[in-house]
Amino acid sequence: MTSSSASPIHVFVYGTLLAGQPNHHHLRGARLLGPERTRASFALHDFGPFPALASGGRNTVAGEVYEVDALTLAALDKLEGHPRFYERLPIALDGFGLVQAYLFPKARLMGRPRIASGCWRTHLLKEKKP
Repeated sequence: MTSSSASPIHVFVYGTLLAGQPNHHHLRGARLLGPERTRASFALHDFGPFPALASGGRNTVAGEVYEVDALTLAALDKLEGHPRFYERLPIALDGFGLVQAYLFPKARLMGRPRIASGCWRTHLLKEKKP
């Protein structure tokens, strides 16, 4: 089975892979399925130049869902350092079903501030205001 005939994979992105963000070019050729939010059981943390999504929080996190092929998913895994830095896991989105998302190990989040809005773009805009 070639990657073009394999079933598409749905990936939830919430940080530097979002449209308009510095790593979005890695999704070139992927199809945007739309904006989405996680269930209220996650937390988004500020890691400086990028955010980290963790399970076990009480917030919803804003992002986008893309349909990708196996080659694009492999490139995203490499970018995100899966499975040693981020871990790609299935998560359920209300009204969308299961998607793949890159989660950060909770043990490595100590001391990292939470992004209360659950939105990386909103967080970046607040940071740039005087």
